[in-house]
Amino acid sequence: MKQYVTRSNLQIAEELALFVETRALAGTGIAVDHLWQGLANILQNFVPQNRALLAKRDLIQAKLDAWHTANPGPISNMAEYINFLREIGYLVDEPAAFGVGTQNVDAEIATMAGPQLVVPSLNDRFVLNAANARWGSLYDALYGTDVLDAPAAKVGGYDSARGAAVIAYARKFLNETLPGWEAVLTGGGAPHFVAKAVSGDVSRYVFKQNGLHIEIVVDPSHPIGATDDLHIADVVLEAALTTIIDLEDSVAAVDAVDKVAAYTNWLGLMRGDLVASFDKGGKTMSRALDSDRQYDGMKLPGRSLMFVRNVGHLMTNPSVLLSDGSEAPEGILDALFTSLCALHDLKGLGTLSNSRTGSIYIVKPKMHGPEEAAFTNALFDAVEDMLGLPRHTIKVGVMDEERRTSANLAACIHAVKDRIVFINTGFLDRTGDEMHTAMHAGPMIRKAEMKASSWIQAYEARNVQIGLACGLSGKAQIGKGMWAAPDMMKDMMAQKIGHPKSGANTAWVPSPTAATLHAIHYHQFDVFARQAELAKEPTPGLDPLLTIPVAPVGHNWSDEEVTQELENNAQGILGYVVRWIDQGVGCSKVPDIHDIGLMEDRATLRISSQHIANWLLHGIATEAQVDAALAKMAAKVDAQNASDPLYERLTPESIAFKAARALIFEGVKQPNGYTEPLLHKFRQEKKAAA
Repeated sequence: MKQYVTRSNLQIAEELALFVETRALAGTGIAVDHLWQGLANILQNFVPQNRALLAKRDLIQAKLDAWHTANPGPISNMAEYINFLREIGYLVDEPAAFGVGTQNVDAEIATMAGPQLVVPSLNDRFVLNAANARWGSLYDALYGTDVLDAPAAKVGGYDSARGAAVIAYARKFLNETLPGWEAVLTGGGAPHFVAKAVSGDVSRYVFKQNGLHIEIVVDPSHPIGATDDLHIADVVLEAALTTIIDLEDSVAAVDAVDKVAAYTNWLGLMRGDLVASFDKGGKTMSRALDSDRQYDGMKLPGRSLMFVRNVGHLMTNPSVLLSDGSEAPEGILDALFTSLCALHDLKGLGTLSNSRTGSIYIVKPKMHGPEEAAFTNALFDAVEDMLGLPRHTIKVGVMDEERRTSANLAACIHAVKDRIVFINTGFLDRTGDEMHTAMHAGPMIRKAEMKASSWIQAYEARNVQIGLACGLSGKAQIGKGMWAAPDMMKDMMAQKIGHPKSGANTAWVPSPTAATLHAIHYHQFDVFARQAELAKEPTPGLDPLLTIPVAPVGHNWSDEEVTQELENNAQGILGYVVRWIDQGVGCSKVPDIHDIGLMEDRATLRISSQHIANWLLHGIATEAQVDAALAKMAAKVDAQNASDPLYERLTPESIAFKAARALIFEGVKQPNGYTEPLLHKFRQEKKAAA
């Protein structure tokens, strides 16, 4: 049984009350009673609005379902369709030309371009690794990945042949990026050289190019440096400029215990005193946040600038119960408690700092249209007032990952125009919402064909163009999505340079190693120069964005194609859900049907479950076929996880298997196709059973 205490006519889970009153409030100058009464007032004012916005989502979806049922298949008259979307409030008028007014933005967001990490807040070791990924060894990144055109490292000690290939690659990078760099090491000068630090025999030379720093470490006593003609022991790149500490898609947080664990890690990051202990090779290791990097006459930040991603407007959480016994909206709780934790940074209560401009950075996902963005803006106003913060101290990152948001992006930006610091294309959730929005139009094309859909190209281009037209360049990040295959770095290096070339000044990477490698792209390409070019180009129209990826009426797939699609989707669903439900792992490297490890979170689950639900609805697949695919893929997922001592086999009676099946067979009626309501239900059932 959950235990609650009463505060300001609210029922607060004991774990949360203890955390807030003894840790989060300590040193802030905010009284306990003021905090709880402030929360009660915010909930009283904003819960009805939150519920009304969700009801509007349902009403709009019902009208879409009716329209598509009456007008099946691809859109035949786009003008008529757009008029319908305007009539039901799905599309709104574009605002007059404007520029965002955001102020006090840290350079990592406003004027620098580089990689961004997203990391689950529940894992203290992972969040520390991500925060410390501001700097990464290029030598290590090259030695341990598949980037090099050279044989893999031999097992057992240092492979000198592999090392030589690493050094050759790094030298080529330095020669192309920093012409004349060698002269600095011998006492001369070079255009990009900015600082030096000497400690004993070790010298560290810092260069700057395209706003990013490169450090060359010279150490003649180092095993690598001793064999190098210039005694270079390493090349260290400024890599993950920013990191998103995630309370949303990559975590499984379903109750007060989970939420307090996430808030605790966020507080430790904001104070700079978070430490993680773990076992490695039979030894207990510890990890803490890196200090800033000191050079002669200069200091550089040692850590990523950190955002925190709150949850969206949909979910509630049992950590706080309202006076009527219902659960409080989780997004409202996140807004207050993550901002309260960040006060420790703003007030200098800890040992290290995050924002040097006095800002709190919150990413807000899964908003549908400008009304919901305006709701977030008003909520942040209320939190600022309650915490005694100047207006727009809390900055917002808008995830452009729902169709109604991308179709009204300028209006969404306008609704938060004085606090926006980030927009990002969330391709995976955007695809899930694309399918659910037009669920009744007909069967969707196969999942692998989605990336070639016309709406995706328009979506990616419009996101950048609208962001530039609204004045984000130099004030905010325009971001791109995740590279999902952490073991395929060679492919990443070949493809992901497309993100800076598109005008995006940040893009998501799956690991600190990937951040180090992706940083090379920002040296190879000047993003802000590209943004200046793109700002002169027109924004693509709405027609391609609103083109639905539905198959032509009467289109048929072969039995083999249907089976392949079902099995591919079923394997992905089971592989992800079994870890979420049984182990509380919200994001991990999950083997796909071809045994390639991919970073999976709820967004990928949304696509797969919605796709099968769509094919069931339109008779492309039968219930028996889906169950056969689930049974076959359960055996495959069991085999893929055979080495995990915590793994529990998938059987028709297992809670995880039931969750996977529910996500499919109840997918049509899930709100906007989201997976959270069912995942939370079955995870809570699993925790109760344990």
